[in-house]
Amino acid sequence: MTVLNLVLPLATCLVSLAFAGLVLEQWWHRRRSFQAVWTLGLLWYAISSGTQFAGAAAGWSPALYRAWYLFGAILVAAYLGMGTVYLLSHSGFGHFAGVSIALGGLFAWLSQLALIRAGHPTAWSNVALVIGLSAAAGLAVVVATARRRELGAHVAMAVLAAASLVVAALTATAVLAPPGYAVDPVTHVPVGTAVPGYLRILTGPFNIAGALCLVFGALFSVYVYMPKRKVLRGTLRVPVLGQLHRALAVVVNLVASIPLAVRALAAGRLSSRVPATVLIALGGFVPSVTSGLERFGVTWAFALGELLGVLLIFAGFLVSEEVFRRRPFGLTAAAR
Repeated sequence: MTVLNLVLPLATCLVSLAFAGLVLEQWWHRRRSFQAVWTLGLLWYAISSGTQFAGAAAGWSPALYRAWYLFGAILVAAYLGMGTVYLLSHSGFGHFAGVSIALGGLFAWLSQLALIRAGHPTAWSNVALVIGLSAAAGLAVVVATARRRELGAHVAMAVLAAASLVVAALTATAVLAPPGYAVDPVTHVPVGTAVPGYLRILTGPFNIAGALCLVFGALFSVYVYMPKRKVLRGTLRVPVLGQLHRALAVVVNLVASIPLAVRALAAGRLSSRVPATVLIALGGFVPSVTSGLERFGVTWAFALGELLGVLLIFAGFLVSEEVFRRRPFGLTAAAR
């Protein structure tokens, strides 16, 4: 045990709880769906980091390890990403969410290859089931979004709620490798090697889809609120191709608009949502990288990535127009 194994998770837990309280207060006054879902995601964040603190302070147990895996390895990113899907539901972001869910399912195949190298593979039928169910769920979200944009978010939430119950039951009943938990022998950070393979291949549809929605949703918000130079224009009404063209236009025009945004920032005329959503995107990206490194044996950065992630997202929240009541992001807002 090291001091950092205690301090970093405890700090992450406290920040997440404070953040969840602020978002819950906003939901209480405004009753917006994305605020309710983000509150849950931040609570899962606090529980996950809280289990790491408790495990480092008092020792790990099978129950504590199961809670860490369920909330930290599976649910946190999914619920934070789901909040973004609700926030952007009016924009047709459900198309991207549906594709992200399907792509997350394909990650089960990569997880199986890693399990084979480690000598603990699960049945290929389990891999096929995860990929098939993820593809079906993603297709349902895309179809619902095509019929009515806001409907896509409700379908995605229904899928996530049902999947959460299933994975919670699987985690509670899983037979863990002795002694009932696993930590890195050098850093003493918890790792997922004690979890059976059929649970480890489930992280993709939750984590990958959630992280993609959180990060790219924030980048899309940057594009919406920043001064724009539209290099790529026009739309395609062909299903699928139309969505791909729109995504390409956002990427191209976002890059082309960066000089305009820099000038607007220098002049104090840039919407506060732009730097706020940049911070949120970074907050979603950093823990995704550090948790991915853990799969390659780099565990020392895991707790640090979690703390940096929630701090960056919290900073984005604090400089947003939700807090500063739509003030431009200049020296005055920054000083506040």
